[in-house]
Amino acid sequence: MEYLTVNWNIDPAIFRLGGLELRYYSVLFVGGFILGWYIMKSFFKRENIKQDLLDPLLYMLLLCTIVGARLGHCLFYQPDYYLGSWSGFWEIFMPWKGGLASHGGTIAILLGIWWYARKYGRSNGFDYVWVLDHLVIPVAFAACFIRLGNLFNSEIYGGPTSLPWGFVFERNGETVAKHPTQLYEAGTYLLLGILLMWLYWKRLDKTYRGTYVGIFLIGCFGSRFLIEFIKNPQVAFEEGMALNMGQLLSIPFVLLGIGLLVYAFVRKLPARATPPSDQPTASKPKPQTHYARPL
Repeated sequence: MEYLTVNWNIDPAIFRLGGLELRYYSVLFVGGFILGWYIMKSFFKRENIKQDLLDPLLYMLLLCTIVGARLGHCLFYQPDYYLGSWSGFWEIFMPWKGGLASHGGTIAILLGIWWYARKYGRSNGFDYVWVLDHLVIPVAFAACFIRLGNLFNSEIYGGPTSLPWGFVFERNGETVAKHPTQLYEAGTYLLLGILLMWLYWKRLDKTYRGTYVGIFLIGCFGSRFLIEFIKNPQVAFEEGMALNMGQLLSIPFVLLGIGLLVYAFVRKLPARATPPSDQPTASKPKPQTHYARPL
């Protein structure tokens, strides 16, 4: 019995010029950051945050994403290879050779946001949780783009399936339809981004600080935990594990998301920023006028 399947044999490169090539993954990766910049710009404008604070935020996110995701893959998934020899060690600094882990990127971004909020937040009416709340919205869309890039690379897919949307990844020599887990994750992140965007534009003044990031962490890493059950192992040591590395790394983020929701409803801080121009100022006493007494 033959099943309806999708025969996937897309060249991951859009074009090649000599030894250089432009891949769909790279375009989607950069496109996610560009879209995120415009989304954050609209947030800053709505809440009267200075626009020139966007540039250091963007540079920090780019650096943390690339460095963190690369280190995450090397240290979480293949530490024996990358730390076992000098040749492997130098490959840590070669992200174009493949191997990026979203969990590592998330950890690095959390640390980078702490620096950003500490440097710019106090004088501009926002804090660490406020940045997280707003940033996870464009991050959800960017994550969707990145998973689509994984699809074009024919990587990070699942096990065999007879479902009509199964993909035969022919470039990898596959002959059996596999779960397109890249699309499962991309669809989840897209829906999550739409939900958070709706909450922001419709319910900003009725939600508490920490709500958006809490929902994001539970939705993102909760779905990641479930999808990992049908995903092929990324590295050999995951075979035979009850829970693979992606699932083990997802659990703390889900718990953190639950903790942030509790924080939001206990503290009840407004989700909207309060920049200095919006903060009430004490009225200054009127200067007293002294008149000379007549002699």
